[in-house]
Amino acid sequence: MSLLEIRDLAVTYHGSRGDIPAVRGVDLSLAPGETLGIAGESGCGKSTLALAMLRLLPAGTTVDGQVLVDGEDVLGMSWGKLRAVRWAGASIVFQGAMHALNPVHRIGRQVAEPILVHERVGEAVALRRAEELLTQVGLPAWRARSYPHELSGGQRQRVMIAMALACSPRLVIADEATTALDVMIQAQVLELLGRLVAERDIALLMISHDLSVLSAHCRRLAVMYAGKVVELGPAGSVFADPRHPYAAALSSAFPTVGDLASRGRPRGLGGDPPDPTDIPGGCPFHPRCPVVLPECPSTPVDLWPAGSERAAACVRVEGYPGSGAASAADRSEQPADRPRSTR
Repeated sequence: MSLLEIRDLAVTYHGSRGDIPAVRGVDLSLAPGETLGIAGESGCGKSTLALAMLRLLPAGTTVDGQVLVDGEDVLGMSWGKLRAVRWAGASIVFQGAMHALNPVHRIGRQVAEPILVHERVGEAVALRRAEELLTQVGLPAWRARSYPHELSGGQRQRVMIAMALACSPRLVIADEATTALDVMIQAQVLELLGRLVAERDIALLMISHDLSVLSAHCRRLAVMYAGKVVELGPAGSVFADPRHPYAAALSSAFPTVGDLASRGRPRGLGGDPPDPTDIPGGCPFHPRCPVVLPECPSTPVDLWPAGSERAAACVRVEGYPGSGAASAADRSEQPADRPRSTR
């Protein structure tokens, strides 16, 4: 049974330039003990998706669809129920721990805060629990008496993970949790998250622009572009054998460590993701696509089966309706197991 189920989620900001559709119909699910990675360039909707899951978006933002946690829709919860779910049912590790931590409070007090809010325990008990949590994430208990500026970037990120685990949530959302960390600390933080998933049977949703990191630490991988999921499948398969040209571009941007031949293969991708207020018609990736077909600017694309447990939103996928490669039968009859639309 899915712990997290996102159904046709759409998020629209409202600003001086008008409506800004940041997420445009996303369907995802996540089971206990499973890790799902979400990849994409900046501006593709990853962080907006994460914030929408716990209703942390700015006031006035329009959110449609459903976000089910243990079968209950977060978007329809009362504030009292939502407060109970945050931290205790689902928690989030924000990118930029220095900005997420309060600089004038000691680390132990900040880790203990969600425990005091959600559990009927005294401050002494909560602070002891905070020290235990710091120990679990690889920090000495005495660090509870430190202030954020007295810790390194990797240590502060570990504090954020300890805080996210304070009330034993079943779902943890890590939004660029290793951003700005050096390679060694990044590896330690990712190893820690993986170990906690296995030991606590929690569901972990990891967000990053780095496809190689996600493929190494997640079971499944979703690639987002222009607010939509354009490829979904087992992480290793999506990284090694992508079916969407955008996923292929992200994959080829990372050389294989130790493989001298791969140094000459990394390729960049010209341009930037489209402005959300002016998303191109048809496939939104077609202006940057190196293998664009004549029908791409005019053919709307949804996720389509692209192999075992895989789906991609590209007309090049075999059998996609309306594509040049699809047969007449394919166009007239859609398979019963087609993934939900991402529009």
